[in-house]
Amino acid sequence: MYTGIPFPDLDPVLFQWGFFAIRWYSLAYIGGLLFAWLLLRQMSKYASSSFTVLKIDDFLVWATAGIILGGRLGYVLFYNFFYFMEHPLEIFMIWKGGMSFHGGLLGMILVTILFCHKKKIALLPVADMLCAVAPIGLFLGRLANFVNGELYGRVTHAVPWAVIFPNQTEPRHPSQLYEAATEGLLLFLILNVLWWFCPKYRRRPGFISGLFFTLYGLFRMGIECFREPDAHIGFLPFQTTAGQWLCLPMILLGLYLLYRSTPILSLRNKEDEER
Repeated sequence: MYTGIPFPDLDPVLFQWGFFAIRWYSLAYIGGLLFAWLLLRQMSKYASSSFTVLKIDDFLVWATAGIILGGRLGYVLFYNFFYFMEHPLEIFMIWKGGMSFHGGLLGMILVTILFCHKKKIALLPVADMLCAVAPIGLFLGRLANFVNGELYGRVTHAVPWAVIFPNQTEPRHPSQLYEAATEGLLLFLILNVLWWFCPKYRRRPGFISGLFFTLYGLFRMGIECFREPDAHIGFLPFQTTAGQWLCLPMILLGLYLLYRSTPILSLRNKEDEER
């Protein structure tokens, strides 16, 4: 039986001057957006989409708004609705924490649809590019969760890398690192190997997006088995968690996009249009 590794001496605040503070969590959002923006600019040179460098620059503002507003509203609606209904002003206090990946994803989907409609750009090729770079932010965000000592895993004495997090007395799974490794690094490698080195997949609109939704949903559902549920929600029926239920629509959407992007189906659609 393992006793656990003491949590390292990590300060969530990188720099503070008076009331002004720069936190690692904020830098994770900024770094994820900037890295994704730079990579998208490179991808635009090889993509068949009209998602040009100038349009990518314009989209950065849309993406920032979609992620932050969607992430916050998603947390309010999915995880702590009744509390925020009693304390509505706290909805705007994002510096106190509380962001939802699924909410941020919905926000990104909405602004992407609106942006592509406004700029008259085909949606699915743009979505494929965005999904290929999205795991960058997931990776950095989960590392920031670990630095903050939040969203930790369940109690375990079975693994030597279990961590005793701040204000905890028993060793727990470092589930933030599990998520960073799978939903972040591994997913990024899979999608980008296919996009950059297997051109046939980026020529199938919706394939990369479908793979992102499907794999993220599966990875997250699996890791939720090691992650401690939110205290105010706890376990749902069949010992499931809110995160697992929110991943089900993602997996279904991903499977639909993968099916829709298959060459056989695309050929049938083309034949139907010619008729």
